[in-house]
Amino acid sequence: AGQILQVEGHNGSGKTSLLRILCGLALPAEGHVLWQGQRIEKASAEFRSELLYIGHYPGIKADLTPLENLAMTRSFAAHSQAISDDAALAQVGLYGFEDVPTRTLSAGQQRRVALARLLIRQARLWILDEPFTSLDRTAVALIEQLIDNHAQAGGVVILTSHQPLNQLQTPVRRLDLNAL
Repeated sequence: AGQILQVEGHNGSGKTSLLRILCGLALPAEGHVLWQGQRIEKASAEFRSELLYIGHYPGIKADLTPLENLAMTRSFAAHSQAISDDAALAQVGLYGFEDVPTRTLSAGQQRRVALARLLIRQARLWILDEPFTSLDRTAVALIEQLIDNHAQAGGVVILTSHQPLNQLQTPVRRLDLNAL
């Protein structure tokens, strides 16, 4: 709890594969992934309720509006935060784009829709694959602040990024896959 782990490595070093294994989306060649001392496949429901995974691709529906995408995320969540979907979109800089088809948004705006899920879904474990992809400096600073706030509130963040994390008060542990 309260920690941030940045997984680093060259392209193709296995960062995304590791995150997929940690989420239970792929099986490890050997060993097990544990959550609260239990293998994640045995603690499946509890583990998934505590997990928020945002992959390298935004994982949003292009034909839905940003509001509809967040409403869909909220409907799958066992616990959601009190912030409204409108407020979440405003906080990530998408005020005025709530009701347009997501496919009409830029890559950075689509990424912001995906990252707005961090604001509406309560999950102790955030696993983020290249969360800063396509984002401008303002959005990067915002997402760094969300990550820092989550860790300071006792959450866990595991992320991949080729960028240094500059704005965090929480110490960042690093795992360099090239060094293994």
